[in-house]
Amino acid sequence: MNKLFGVMALALSVVTGSVWAAEGGATKEDAVAMVKKGVAAIKSAGADKTYAEFGDKANTTWHQQDLYLVVYGLDGVVRAHGANAKMVGKNLIELKDIDGKAFVKERVDMAKSHGIFWQDYKFTNPETKKIEPKSMYCEKLDETVVCGGIYK
Repeated sequence: MNKLFGVMALALSVVTGSVWAAEGGATKEDAVAMVKKGVAAIKSAGADKTYAEFGDKANTTWHQQDLYLVVYGLDGVVRAHGANAKMVGKNLIELKDIDGKAFVKERVDMAKSHGIFWQDYKFTNPETKKIEPKSMYCEKLDETVVCGGIYK
């Protein structure tokens, strides 16, 4: 019975478009769309201008509910951060989540080997201020990786 309930709940979440989204948060489709839009903006307007826009919390193009973009160099240095501008310029390659997962190193490694991927780890939700499971959609662009994540 519990298995059936789980399957039904998953089917309902697919129908309602909230797959992997925390209550009231962005969906995986929102994350993919924003990352693709961000990559296109970097290519057309240039990194400096676009990174500044990613960091502007008032810019609703790059901030929707709990969804924002981050950009890391393949060396682990933050190039843009939609939730915390103080991180820009810092090398976070050794940063670990609450479970000890070196998620920035893993992200950089996945960018080098896969180019486009989803990554799971735990991070502080800017809306709830709680550490929550997060899935990050990422695309490699030149020597960077552009990512947008959702909370589960």
